[in-house]
Amino acid sequence: SKAWMNQPIVECGEPLVPIPENVIARVHPHPYLSLGAFYADTSPHMLRSGVLQRLLAVQSELDRQQPGYKLQIFDAYRPNAVQQFMVDHSYAQMRAESYPDGTPLSNEQEQSLWEKVYTYWAIPSDDPLAPPGHSTGAAIDLSILNALGQPLDMGTAIDEFSPRAAPDYFADTTATEAQKIHRNRLWLKQLMASQDFVQHPAEWWHFSYGEQIWAWQQNSDVNACYGRADLV
Repeated sequence: SKAWMNQPIVECGEPLVPIPENVIARVHPHPYLSLGAFYADTSPHMLRSGVLQRLLAVQSELDRQQPGYKLQIFDAYRPNAVQQFMVDHSYAQMRAESYPDGTPLSNEQEQSLWEKVYTYWAIPSDDPLAPPGHSTGAAIDLSILNALGQPLDMGTAIDEFSPRAAPDYFADTTATEAQKIHRNRLWLKQLMASQDFVQHPAEWWHFSYGEQIWAWQQNSDVNACYGRADLV
């Protein structure tokens, strides 16, 4: 289990609301929908109402600093069933990359693959006290588009599960290109921090407000205010 899964949740009851596409850009087509993930009557382009207000304020700040630039959503709300679907998909993908001919795996090899999967994916838990961040409607994967609608160079694609995804991976490199990538990542982090979002320790693109990772990064006495959105 991960350190933040013990943070208490005192659910505030805010509804999931749609992220307005005319204000904040989206990745088209949505990556998990394209794979066949099933959202029932919800959508990946939703957040809790208070989290959305903060995100819109970040977009206003981005606009003030660089007119014409836009946040671009890769993924936001994710029901637990989609979390399970993506965990299984990622496991199959990583297995195929490491063991291309489908060889039987030892327990150790199996365990090492699952550890890698769970470095990047929250456990799709049915336990209401330890929900995956995205299933709370308070976590979001995103990047920045320039005024021409092109994504800024962040050094990896979103959902690239490698050490290079870590927010500060390029911090100490002197190559000009790497420094530029690091500046872009830092800018995204500062923009999000201006509305009190926190960044996932292993992923430059993942931010959250008010769920367990956020509460854990404040200090051990802070409660999360968003639990699983489908239980509200």
